[in-house]
Amino acid sequence: MSQLRSCFFLLLLLLSPLISNADQSVNERIEALERELKELKSLLKTQAEVQKAQQVRLDEQPSSVGYAASVQSGTSVGGYGEINYNNFDAASQRDEFDLQRFILFVGHEFNERTRMMSEIEFEHAQVKGGDSGGEVAMEQAYVEHTLTDGLNFRAGLQILPIGFINEYHEPPVFHGVERNEVETRIIPSTWRELGFSINARTMSGFEYNLGLTTTPDASKFSSSSASKGFKDMRISGKQVTANDMGVYAGFNYRGILGLQLGATVWTGNTSQNGQGKGDNADELANVDATLTIWDIHAKYAGNRFEFKSLYAAGSLSDTSQINASAGIGAGSDDAAPEDFYGWYVETAYRIYDEGDASLVPFIRYAEYNTQKSVAPGFSLDPLNDESVTTLGLNWYVHPQVVFKLDRQVYDVDANKDRTNVGIGWMF
Repeated sequence: MSQLRSCFFLLLLLLSPLISNADQSVNERIEALERELKELKSLLKTQAEVQKAQQVRLDEQPSSVGYAASVQSGTSVGGYGEINYNNFDAASQRDEFDLQRFILFVGHEFNERTRMMSEIEFEHAQVKGGDSGGEVAMEQAYVEHTLTDGLNFRAGLQILPIGFINEYHEPPVFHGVERNEVETRIIPSTWRELGFSINARTMSGFEYNLGLTTTPDASKFSSSSASKGFKDMRISGKQVTANDMGVYAGFNYRGILGLQLGATVWTGNTSQNGQGKGDNADELANVDATLTIWDIHAKYAGNRFEFKSLYAAGSLSDTSQINASAGIGAGSDDAAPEDFYGWYVETAYRIYDEGDASLVPFIRYAEYNTQKSVAPGFSLDPLNDESVTTLGLNWYVHPQVVFKLDRQVYDVDANKDRTNVGIGWMF
């Protein structure tokens, strides 16, 4: 209100020489001032709506971009976290309550052109030895330098710009308690590699990404990996063998408000010429083991409605040698995949939106196969060819704090059917 008064008196001062004209009646002067006041009220209301929309659209920013936007000068701190509860229908399955992730972001702006971004990830509440322990890991750590307006160069540990979840993985950003199956098994989130990249953004809404990175390590594939695609082959920046490097290229189009269209392809040799970190890595010397993965994705959000779809597929060569290195014998259904794929469609609608609070029900249908084909002499595990329907509700008490509830039903393996409850935040 004080802002309106200040504007009112300023207008009165500016307009007084004009309205003092003897031919203008008192009523005309009052009407003119009322019109100006209404216009000011309308302008302030529009500005408030824009600010609210910008706050709500935080979920349209990937982790590194979202935090970078908050940097005014010097050092900034941010983060996100999630606590999830999984209640399985099958008595044979163990229900679980887990502080799944807690991530801290630290960024520093050296000047207007050069900045550092980093995230450190804590998983499962604690760290201890053995497979049942938690994890502390760097999720990303890189330096970015602006070469010219809209063109940036990055060097360091980077999250690859493929799909939606890999970059946009803060809990308030995605629907559902757990990250969707396609973007955890086909595109293993959060997939990051060490390397160099160029990203460019144009005024017309196009975004381009090109990069040279380290590659996953085929010698890390094991008999328990087949249901997870190439997820177990990732090294994530820890003393990565760099005999072989990978490359990627991708683009996104955001030139229409609320619309995103994009695609990315990554390819590289994962054998590391037998110098990988697996126990029998030397068996992969002079082996190709080329991994190629690509995706296409589309999203539209506007007028409370949101639609999202994604298709991802990949291939891995020389899997017979990979199986031999992992000790996987002929006839086994634990074999490394020669081909794998997945897709999903998802729709959501904001049924309530008042102040900071909102209610967003959603439904998602996904199909995936982490073992579409294997090398001759090996078998397919039918449980790796799956489809799942997820129906849920997100309750935002703030655009950056969400309580989640959903129900997941699997078509092939009913032991996976479950109800999930979760809370997520970002700051």
